[in-house]
Amino acid sequence: MTEQLTYSYAAGPTDVALIEDTISVNLAQTAAKYPQNIALIDAASQRQWTYEQFFADVRSLATGLHRAGVVAGERVGIWSLNRWEWTMVQYATAELGAIMVNINPAYRQHELNFVLEQAGITTLISSEEVPTANYPRMIQRFQEEFGSPERVIIMNSASWDDVFDIEADDTVLHKIQATLSNTDAINIQYTSGTTGFPKGATLSHRNILNNGFFVGEINRYTDQDRICIPVPFYHCFGMVMGNLAATTHGATMVIPAQSFDPQKTLETVETHQCTSLYGVPTMFIAELALENLADFDLSSLRTGIMALPV
Repeated sequence: MTEQLTYSYAAGPTDVALIEDTISVNLAQTAAKYPQNIALIDAASQRQWTYEQFFADVRSLATGLHRAGVVAGERVGIWSLNRWEWTMVQYATAELGAIMVNINPAYRQHELNFVLEQAGITTLISSEEVPTANYPRMIQRFQEEFGSPERVIIMNSASWDDVFDIEADDTVLHKIQATLSNTDAINIQYTSGTTGFPKGATLSHRNILNNGFFVGEINRYTDQDRICIPVPFYHCFGMVMGNLAATTHGATMVIPAQSFDPQKTLETVETHQCTSLYGVPTMFIAELALENLADFDLSSLRTGIMALPV
């Protein structure tokens, strides 16, 4: 007799139910509820989007990626400092059910090679050259040796325009989303690799959407909050506790700079009246150590998170 196997599931008591939607469905609900709320502010580029505009651009990018060949379950790497395109990619891949693989912007060639090969990345979205590394050249070196990834998209170039500056195909996106489940894998995050090569952790819509949502609940976020996010998006601190905490509540994601700068962070808090500020302890220490700290009006702040990445 063959024993019939069943899945076990235990849920503890909760006053607030878990979200059982995919990230794409949740974003659509937020955009419908708060269309004119500001969804995203990128201080460096001086750009901002309402939820209506943000949702439209996310779906345009999702359509462009789909036409380029990206399908559900495919691993799409994102290699960039914090910028508005990173956030668009996060939500656009979720629209398609593609698995976004976070790549540390500080990786050297051998680390990049390891993650691209180990994660099976077939599409890589990268920023241009940064002060510490020439990303396109490093990607080219990998391609010359390994022959992949199949598609490379560089931000602020024609390859980015080809997948972003198009009209969303709602019919196609609806068909794709009808096949997706909130338990599908949607994100791979790598450990620091302190004691060896980095190790990838695979997360689902349900994992990270509820993580972000309940972080927002603990911070008592509403659609009136603005979250200043100087911590890196490639880590869950930025993309989950920051971005998903915001979009599950109709709050605003605020990017103060591509990488941490204490002066720019506090300038952003003041200029955009942020109500929440994130950081690791060294970030807050650097902000408090500014000689002109007293010059900033930080009275809009009411909460935030200080944490250590693990």
